[in-house]
Amino acid sequence: MEAELAAVGFCGQRPCRKTPAFGVGKRGVKMKLKVYADRMSQPSRAVIIFCKANAVDFEEVRINLAKKEHQTPEFKEINPMEQVPAIIDGRFKLFESHAILRYIAYSFPGVADHWYPADVFIRAKINSILDWHHLNLRRGSMKFVMNTVLAPAFGRRLNPQSASEAEKLVSSSLSKIESVWLKGDAKFLLGNPHPSIADLSLACEIMQFELLPDEDRERLLQHHPKILQWVKNVKNATNPYFEEVHSVLYKAKPSLLENLGAAGRRTSKL
Repeated sequence: MEAELAAVGFCGQRPCRKTPAFGVGKRGVKMKLKVYADRMSQPSRAVIIFCKANAVDFEEVRINLAKKEHQTPEFKEINPMEQVPAIIDGRFKLFESHAILRYIAYSFPGVADHWYPADVFIRAKINSILDWHHLNLRRGSMKFVMNTVLAPAFGRRLNPQSASEAEKLVSSSLSKIESVWLKGDAKFLLGNPHPSIADLSLACEIMQFELLPDEDRERLLQHHPKILQWVKNVKNATNPYFEEVHSVLYKAKPSLLENLGAAGRRTSKL
């Protein structure tokens, strides 16, 4: 029991680890971290912003999803799932954005504790949000944005029925975030005074709505003032990097809407 208490320690009345979770210590001196990413990808942006905001020494390797660079044999050696982001840290390779954020948070010196706290109870709640995210907000967001504006850029047809179903999931997800994790005047998820990796991951997902036609974005967010304020809080906590990394969306939007209009004109002629 004494050995267990020494290993775990206590944060007030709560247990916390004196060393990083999963038995992994802080990394030694290694080669510069490589982050393989496409800034049009929500999870990619979260990892890049996190690295920049925490002064992590890293190299960003651009992977263009629209050009199918994630399907090359070279990239499959890094991530056989053919998705971004992925990282290489020395000889260590890792994919899935949430796993990457956790790894960087507990492996790199200088990362503030609030991103992924040593308090195991808070850490578990952050993990709970991240697990929920994949099958709710992210699932709805991806399908809605793809079938509202992105599909033509990837040579696909829009699917209005899929977009309609996805919009319902997005709306219910936004309501859940507000009612469960942004209660009262909470500044960040779980009522924390500073952002966690969950705040950054979910906020980057919502920023993808900047690609939508204005009327669609307004319809999604107009009834969610808490969401808008919370995203602003995350932005303010991570600027100038949040705006810098998301600038790709503002630059891409005009051409995406132009492609969308052209696709509509082609469809009307069929």
